[in-house]
Amino acid sequence: MFTLMGGIAMFLYGMDLMGKALEQTAGSKLQGILSKMTASPVRGLLLGMVITAVIQSSGATTVMAVGFVNSGLMELHQAIGVIMGANIGTTVTGWLLSLSGLEGDSFAIQMLNPNAWAPILGFIGIFLYMLGKDKDRRSGVGKIMVGFSVLMAGMNTMSTAMSPLADEPWFMDLFLSFKNPVLGVLAGAVLTAVLQSSSASVGILQALTSTGAVTYAAAVPIIMGQNIGTCVTALISSVGANKNARRAAMVHLYFNIIGVTLFLAIFYGANLLLDFAFVNETVTAWGIAVVHSIFNLTATAVLLPFANGLEKLAIPVSYTHLRAH
Repeated sequence: MFTLMGGIAMFLYGMDLMGKALEQTAGSKLQGILSKMTASPVRGLLLGMVITAVIQSSGATTVMAVGFVNSGLMELHQAIGVIMGANIGTTVTGWLLSLSGLEGDSFAIQMLNPNAWAPILGFIGIFLYMLGKDKDRRSGVGKIMVGFSVLMAGMNTMSTAMSPLADEPWFMDLFLSFKNPVLGVLAGAVLTAVLQSSSASVGILQALTSTGAVTYAAAVPIIMGQNIGTCVTALISSVGANKNARRAAMVHLYFNIIGVTLFLAIFYGANLLLDFAFVNETVTAWGIAVVHSIFNLTATAVLLPFANGLEKLAIPVSYTHLRAH
């Protein structure tokens, strides 16, 4: 348990350090681009996707968009595309972490595995950080490299700590209960809301796959819940902002709730008819990344044409009750 807690601490610290350093190094340029290049929902979508992939945080991109709407630099309809793009961009972290499961004797495959080069990256990064001045580019790049190295070390520590749980009946029973879609969605939403990062909660779920207890039946609803839980960051940032900024945060929430509802309805409906063989199979870190990506790509493809509908849905929302809390 102590090793697990230490692994989670390292993982979250590494992700936070890397994300903040990326924002610090490229943030001002990204903000300028974000405020100018959102003329159409598709361009906004691509921009949100790229920025989130760079700074490794959909929450940061969404909060940035909410802030621009609040300051009048961006219209509500422009922010919708950026928010949808942020959901796709956040899947990059999951794919990067899934590479740690690559196995093979060839040099090329070994070099694709982040565990092979993360320690060297951290070693180089700490020198760049120590040699650079505070807040200059060299120091920022050093922090990014150290942050990634710490993140991977935390991921490995979590996996090592969780491996013995594969033989514990209570742990297996716990994940069997998450096959209930409602419980799975709630668990994913609460974990992500507490961590304030869907990337972090997806990473923890990927580390849990080392136990062999996580099946697709349990993972799918948890991943859906993680996409809803990530909306908390934008909702918190919109408290005290103007009406349009609050509506932008609500668009993020509506997008994920509608997307999750449609995805789960189609998934369980198709499973009822076709009886998917993979549902009860053990999921891998790579499988988590695939499900996360398929959901966000599908939800965006379905809901992007209805961006105006999402905007109209958010307009009547009142935040009186939120302010009261």
